[in-house]
Order: sequence, then C-alpha cells, then structure tokens
Amino acid sequence: MENKIAWDKYSDKDLKKVDKFAKEYKDFLSECKTERECVQRFKEMAEKQGYENLSDVIREKRTLTAGDKVYAINRGKGIILFHIGEESLEHGMNILGAHIDSPRIDLKQNPLYEDTGLALFDTHYYGGIKKYQWVTIPLALHGVVALKNGEVVEIVIGEKDTDPVVGISDLLIHLASEQMEKKGNKIVEGEALDILVGSIPLKSDHKEKSSQDKKNDKEKVKENILRILREE
Repeated sequence: MENKIAWDKYSDKDLKKVDKFAKEYKDFLSECKTERECVQRFKEMAEKQGYENLSDVIREKRTLTAGDKVYAINRGKGIILFHIGEESLEHGMNILGAHIDSPRIDLKQNPLYEDTGLALFDTHYYGGIKKYQWVTIPLALHGVVALKNGEVVEIVIGEKDTDPVVGISDLLIHLASEQMEKKGNKIVEGEALDILVGSIPLKSDHKEKSSQDKKNDKEKVKENILRILREE
C-alpha cells in the first residue's frame, strides 16, 4: 500500500496554515540563535497567554489556585511554565519537556589574537555540527557582555544589512588538493574554525612612542579591533 505524501492530502486551508507556521518558524530560527534569545522569546509568548512571573507571585505572597499560570527562568537559559491544576500534586502532574538546542561556535575566554597581519577570534564549537558547513559563509555574533560595573549588555552584530560581516576562511580550490582527499569529518578540523574579524591596522599618530606602544605595533590589527569594540 502506497501512502500519499502530505502535500497531496492538504486542502487549501491546510496549505495556508502550513505556510503561516513555516514563516513563523523561519523567523524564530533567524531571531533566536542562542538559549538566552529563545528563553526571552518564550517569556514574551507566555506573558501574552496570561502567564505571570513566579518571582512576582512569591514577592507579593500570593497563593496560586487552580487555573493560574506562572513561569520561572533559570539563569536566562532555561524556562519552566506551570499551569496549576484542580487536584493536589500528590495525585501527580503532567510534564512536557523540550531541549533548547543551539549548535553554534562559541568564543573562548580571551579569543582575540593576531596572526600574519590578520585579527582572529579563537573558538570552540558546541553541539553536533558538520564543521565543513561553517566555512566561507557570513556569520553573526550573538551573546552578552558583562561589564566591570555589573551591567550585562546584549550584543547582536551581523543580522542587519549595515552590520560588518565576519566568517571563517577556507583554502582556495587550487590549493586544496590534499584537503579534498580527506573524509568529511576531517576536511575542516575544529581547531581551524577561527573567525576572521579584521585586517586593517590601527593608524599611528607620529607622536613619540613609549616602549609599550612599540610593542603594540606588532599587533596593530588586533589593537584596531579592540578600538572598534570599545567605541561601538
């Protein structure tokens, strides 16, 4: 017996629902690329459906009753939602769990370095990624920065048309004969996934330089990237 594919069974109304769901899902994938961004989106969606922050309920010393809906967030990376039932917890509860999976490339603790006149970010990958898929494509930077004063700043660079674009370099085809002989999991090694972020050196100002300044001259591209990060 041959089963029909879903497209052959959908009505026009069904197709509109599929299209709407697909568009919303694509937008979600584009905008929520880390656990923090996913949790923030889930929080907004939950509040629109009448869920309250459990911390507010506890602070106000309110008692939850059947039908109440609350949520709690764990370190900005996990969220749990409760819909209070009519029976006591000793009769059990229904649990639906889902994993926020965010395969990505993370920056190491002190990632910025200069090599052969190029500034790069040292990285390590997270999740089940095919490493060769991450080279020669435009990448965006999503994350948070903790300042010395305790403030946490959210950063998203690379999603707007006017943003700078970074990426991971690969060998040109006529230089890659040895690379092309490798198996898929060896074509690009994890250690080679460093991100190219700049090549323009910091302009010198012709003033008399200290010994430290002369030392920094060896890493003028790195210094220029640090200048841009401080200013922006």
